[in-house]
Amino acid sequence: MAALTAGRRVFTRLGNFLSVAMAAGAQGFQGGLAALNPAGNGVAASASNTLKVVGWFTVDAPAGSTVDVCKDIAPFANSTAGDAISKADIGADCYVVDDQTVAKTSNSNARPRAGKVFDVDDYGVWVDFR
Repeated sequence: MAALTAGRRVFTRLGNFLSVAMAAGAQGFQGGLAALNPAGNGVAASASNTLKVVGWFTVDAPAGSTVDVCKDIAPFANSTAGDAISKADIGADCYVVDDQTVAKTSNSNARPRAGKVFDVDDYGVWVDFR
């Protein structure tokens, strides 16, 4: 593409919402971790390294629907034992256990990355999806 020779109109987005078409047979629940499968369709996040986590469902998301996924920082359940996340992990990656739980490790690359640990408190692990 050649360099501009005149001004151009630019569209912007805030970047905190993404419209996702749900995969056939998939079901996402409001507040659950949302992911894209290899075909680019929405599914509930799970411990499958073929998924890309993109945020959390703003509404229940049945198969075949198109829903908004939010990328804002939100809290999720903490894993247990050696995979539990602590304040010492703030700024580190965290990984999907299921659609409401995140862990410290990828389980030898079996789990997809959920995002970065933003904070840990009584609400859970706050995940930054950006």
